[in-house]
Amino acid sequence: MAQQPKLHFYDIAQKVVQKIRSEAESNAHQMLRSYPGNTSKLEQTKTYGIDHPGSTGVIYVMDRAMQNGFTYGDPDWANFGQGAPEVGHIDGCADKPTSIELTEASYEYAPTAGIKELRSAVADLYNELYRSDKDLKYTFENVCIVPGGRAGLTRVAAAIGDINVGYFLPEYTAYEQMLSVFKRFVPIPNTLDAETHYHIDPKTIRKEITNRGLGLIVASNPRNPTGQVIEGEELKELVSISRERHSTLVMDEFYSAYIYSHDESENGRTVSIAEYVDDVNKDPIIIIDGLTKNFRLPGWRICWIVGPKDVISSMQSCGSFLEGGANHPLQVAAIPMLNPDVYRNEAKYLQEHFRAKRDFVLQRLEEIGLKVKVPPVATFYIWLDLRANPEPIDIGLTFFEECLKEKVIVVPGIFFDINPAQRRELFESPCHHFVRLSFGPPMEELAKGLDAIERVIRKFKTE
Repeated sequence: MAQQPKLHFYDIAQKVVQKIRSEAESNAHQMLRSYPGNTSKLEQTKTYGIDHPGSTGVIYVMDRAMQNGFTYGDPDWANFGQGAPEVGHIDGCADKPTSIELTEASYEYAPTAGIKELRSAVADLYNELYRSDKDLKYTFENVCIVPGGRAGLTRVAAAIGDINVGYFLPEYTAYEQMLSVFKRFVPIPNTLDAETHYHIDPKTIRKEITNRGLGLIVASNPRNPTGQVIEGEELKELVSISRERHSTLVMDEFYSAYIYSHDESENGRTVSIAEYVDDVNKDPIIIIDGLTKNFRLPGWRICWIVGPKDVISSMQSCGSFLEGGANHPLQVAAIPMLNPDVYRNEAKYLQEHFRAKRDFVLQRLEEIGLKVKVPPVATFYIWLDLRANPEPIDIGLTFFEECLKEKVIVVPGIFFDINPAQRRELFESPCHHFVRLSFGPPMEELAKGLDAIERVIRKFKTE
């Protein structure tokens, strides 16, 4: 029997080194670090007095895609990256306006809280959908119109005082800038995992408020990027906890119509914490939503904040020094869209259409060998764990770069690791082995992109 060669210490050390991987050895991660504002805080130097904010996840993703040849409308590409629904015709849904009649009054600046007619229409929509059995109703004074969801989050962040602010990982990418630009409050994360289906339960909320002294919690619901949702009695309990513990809940509800947790016969059902608010001016509940997702009008940038009157007054003041308010003509054009019957019908056919797309993508991913551990029950996102893939495409950022070579765009999971201090090594992120896929695009684009992902997997399985 041949004697096995002895390994010298150097050989053993080399084998160990090969297993030690960090962002310094990854071209994909060094590319990310090269962008202004993304330098590691561990080694960063800067021009005195000036900070460069980091690139938000989707901005970086689309910039890299364009460097690889992507242009909007290019039929050779599949864009699973941007968090936008398809904006074209969907059977059953209302067609979007192709022209807008402008009045002379709409040439003027709109108030920073929005025009009264649209604020009233938003209040009436919430009252009809969620508060028909409540004595206390929302009025226009409970609504502030803002130019986009980020603007809504920024106004809220600008008004937060010297408190601890809780949030959950993974979470919407823009929260990082919101939680880092304003220095008065302390952001405190809590990491969710697949074993609990990334679920935020009332017990966890109560514990976080008590043990960490949280004065405010911000969360997307339905959840971006995991596609989960808090609803029913649990959502009701969150309102009770917030009221009892004097801790404000800021709920980002942009996907409230993209719900698949019910039987298809219930299509049209939507979810909002507004249903469980007792006193619209005392319960510390703030809601952010808009036309972006549920009405499939991301380019209009017409969104709103709903909350107690004193909060809305604060939001109006913040808007005066932040961005000045939303587009006046588009506010006028938005009013008829907020008819409750129109909205219910839109939600019904959205759910039918997007549920079919979700099921197609999940089945196709499984055929490719990418089984989704926690399938989405809301939104139009899939949170995909890559750890079963061969190296190096078991890492989100590397997988993203390889997908670009095949003309499909995904979002690396690290962008949903909201890390305001930027002190954690990228390879240490709990989202390091994930990507987010959007099934927002039309079906034919989804099929094309999934074929491209399959080519990426085959390439590395045969190497």
